[in-house]
Amino acid sequence: MKDKLQNIHFISIGGAAMHNLAIALHLKGITVTGSDDEILDPSRSRLQRHGLLPEKEGWYPEKIHSGIDAVILGMHAREDNPELKKAQELGLPVYSYPEFVYEHSVNKQRIVIVGSHGKTTITSLILHVLKHLNRKFDYLVGAQIEGFETMVQLTDDAPIIVIEGDEYFASPIHRKPKFLYYQHHIGLMSGIAWDHINVYPDFDEYVKQFELFAESTPKAGSLIFDKNDDLVTVICRKEREDVARQEYDTHPHRIKDGKTYLLTSDNEEIPVSIFGEHNMRNISGAKTVLERIGIEEAEFYRAVSSFKGAARRLEIVGSNATTTFFRDFAHAPSKLEATTQAVKAQFPKRKLVACMELHTFSSLNKTFLKEYKDTFNMADVAVAYYNPHTVEHKRLEPLSEKDIKIAFNRPDLQVFTNSEALKEFLLKQSWQDTNLLMMSSGNYNGLDMKNLSEHIL
Repeated sequence: MKDKLQNIHFISIGGAAMHNLAIALHLKGITVTGSDDEILDPSRSRLQRHGLLPEKEGWYPEKIHSGIDAVILGMHAREDNPELKKAQELGLPVYSYPEFVYEHSVNKQRIVIVGSHGKTTITSLILHVLKHLNRKFDYLVGAQIEGFETMVQLTDDAPIIVIEGDEYFASPIHRKPKFLYYQHHIGLMSGIAWDHINVYPDFDEYVKQFELFAESTPKAGSLIFDKNDDLVTVICRKEREDVARQEYDTHPHRIKDGKTYLLTSDNEEIPVSIFGEHNMRNISGAKTVLERIGIEEAEFYRAVSSFKGAARRLEIVGSNATTTFFRDFAHAPSKLEATTQAVKAQFPKRKLVACMELHTFSSLNKTFLKEYKDTFNMADVAVAYYNPHTVEHKRLEPLSEKDIKIAFNRPDLQVFTNSEALKEFLLKQSWQDTNLLMMSSGNYNGLDMKNLSEHIL
């Protein structure tokens, strides 16, 4: 399939994985075009750098013609998308990006990392170690990693591909979780906490997708899972003699003077840049996968100490002697709770000012909002921000400050709908022995984090 496709059009080219796949194919010499109704950074600047940014935002059926070999359809397009309709009328092949990636990697060993939380960091750790050891591999990951130009790599000769597998539907017309399309040989499941209410309005239906993933493990395949997650252990411990099951635990570690050290079986201390109980489990998960493909423990520890973390996963924006400014991708309730706990545990003597942006469909949905109850309790000053335009764009019922305070169960929660007002509030805080944590899958309506950091520090 891949050898015959020379002209590919992307519907929703601005998505995190979509724009990276577009760049990867462009770098292979394939002619790539695309459309989207909203393209934000970093997708915008990266597409522009490669000459792939659409001239105008919006959908243009005239872009679809018989000279296109295939269309790759992103989840954020709608089923009635005019470009999709035109492609269907012309009988063009329409792939979701997971289908396309599978077709490209059908002859490779496929390692797929799934879970409501932790999957990006685990995937990134695996990629970092493999790169450090000069192994050949393809990959698909949901965040930028230091040392990697793109978040997707598809080659003809790599023997394995490491994939971050999302439970979101593959596209509006491919209504199964992305992770089911990859057909893994080795699967890792990190944890389950309800998300994507627009796709899975029922919690049991959400959990069912992970059951399907575990059941799809092939004969002689491997299923690796976090023993600390009750739902995951129930799913992954189901008896199947033809599948190798292996559980992992929190990696032994200690914290000294705001620095985390892994403790090896030989009582060595390995300094690492990432921290928090959740990340110690992520490290164990990555180590278990790598052992399964022949990476020895000593090799792992040599490589892991130089891992700086995936972009926007407890990423340090700036720091001085008394303050560290972190930003993190956390947006779902379980991620919000784990991230605030991690920062507080790493710096127990410092006050924590934590902000989160309600940006996803789930977080802006009144029905789902109650899932955030008590998840923000570790923050000394808790702040929530949302952009009413985003609520309108997602066609959701308007929210009020009262709705949000009740949902979080924090009467003292500071709520903002204007990013400049939020910035002014933060600049008025005292930052002596205080950390700042900004969490979002969005960008606070373009708030300049570097500029904010310079003012605070």
